[in-house]
Amino acid sequence: MTAPLTIRLHPSDNVVVARMDILPGTKVEGEVAAATRVPPGHKILTMSVKKGEPLRKYNQIIGFATDDLAAGAHIHTHNCVMGDFERDYAFCADAHPTDFIVPPATFQGYRRADGRAATRNYIGIVTTVNCSAATSRMIASRLAPLLEEFPDIDGIVPLTHGGGCGMAASGLEMDVLRRTLAGYTKHPNMAAVVVLGLGCETNQISGLMNAEGLKEGPKLIPMAIQDEGGVSKTVNRAVGFLKEILPEANAVKREPIPASELILALQCGGSDGYSGISANPALGAAVDLLVRNGGTAVLSETPEIYGAEHLLTRRAVSKEVGEKIVERIRWWEDHCARTGGEMNNNPSPGNKAGGLTTILEKSLGAVAKGGTTNLVDVYKYAEPITAKGFVYMDSPGYDPVSATGQVAGGANVLCFTTGRGSVFGCKPTPSLKLATNTSLYRRMTDDMDINCGTIVDGEETIQENGRRIFDLILATASGQKTKSEVLGIGDDEFEPWKIGATM
Repeated sequence: MTAPLTIRLHPSDNVVVARMDILPGTKVEGEVAAATRVPPGHKILTMSVKKGEPLRKYNQIIGFATDDLAAGAHIHTHNCVMGDFERDYAFCADAHPTDFIVPPATFQGYRRADGRAATRNYIGIVTTVNCSAATSRMIASRLAPLLEEFPDIDGIVPLTHGGGCGMAASGLEMDVLRRTLAGYTKHPNMAAVVVLGLGCETNQISGLMNAEGLKEGPKLIPMAIQDEGGVSKTVNRAVGFLKEILPEANAVKREPIPASELILALQCGGSDGYSGISANPALGAAVDLLVRNGGTAVLSETPEIYGAEHLLTRRAVSKEVGEKIVERIRWWEDHCARTGGEMNNNPSPGNKAGGLTTILEKSLGAVAKGGTTNLVDVYKYAEPITAKGFVYMDSPGYDPVSATGQVAGGANVLCFTTGRGSVFGCKPTPSLKLATNTSLYRRMTDDMDINCGTIVDGEETIQENGRRIFDLILATASGQKTKSEVLGIGDDEFEPWKIGATM
């Protein structure tokens, strides 16, 4: 059966989405014909609207008409703009009991001494400041050839960043940086870690260790280049320490672990007009399966839920949890006002080329990654995630910064939906790439782990694709390499959130 030319997402919508390139005069729905060429993923108006009237997709407002528009018009940035409107937060209105699966699914993971579950087995070099970045890479380079003898160690990860000095010695930004560094240091996917500083930086190792409760021990060694006598001596000592650790780190064995111990990070980047139709809701279906198996899924990117936050507050298990989301939205509105930005600086040029028009439209599609189960808690950036179920973590919309916070919070696997073609990797956490359309999947097959374009093509339902994603999450957690891991991507994507001024 031939799939229709357009996709209608709700009976009350006044736009439909082009499934393919549509030429002028082509009938798209009833007697409605496209007035101009409409690219794949872009929107076509199905009924006339007056200037200022809302344009609706997903049965939600995505913007307002800039002029009187006739049916068949191509709806995009030239005739659809943001506008303020009342959101009904309706706290807890859609919360409902979860139908848990007993017994839960399992994966083959590593059980750490403290009881936590790991999906990978890395050695980490966590830098306190940019000044120790080059030295950390030297250590990793020296150790890399030795790993041939230790096949159960996935690699050495030098986690470098641009901060750590030229910043306030205390306050929000320092708290966030230290929380992020500590989250990676304590991450279950790390078998052992060197915390590496220069010695004179604002972010002192002692301050980091004390603030975050880190303890020096056999698998965590703090080192400062100045105290060690320079780069060469630091590299030699670090390599010596880690060489002794390698046999023990390699000795771990995978064992069956319940899926309830997975923490899944949810990301989208390089989104297009299909993101909210295929990959995002399919990932949401996989999230529902994970939550029903007792696991945890983490949605983030607060600027990219803007205008759709009311869909989350309705799912909150309590008004207190729902209000945490609203408080984060208000913080971002104030942050933008103080820094001269605006919440609708999103979508990006690539998003717009793919058919997304306003942040409202992008957010409605992005929220679909979170599935349909209750929102059980809300976390600040890089806070340790302890709740089971669907949770939210505040973060910027910039993917590397957002994912860094999620991994610092404990995420041990990550799913990343993309319509334009992101190649994101995220060591020490494996990153799966979900293509929103078949054209992308075929064009970038070496980078995409699963094709969700089958939904757009009419070959698979959202639930069927979601089951495939869930099965792939379990296989990945069990050691199956992702496309980004095969390519060796993930060393350079560590990007803590820099909130304050660089001094």
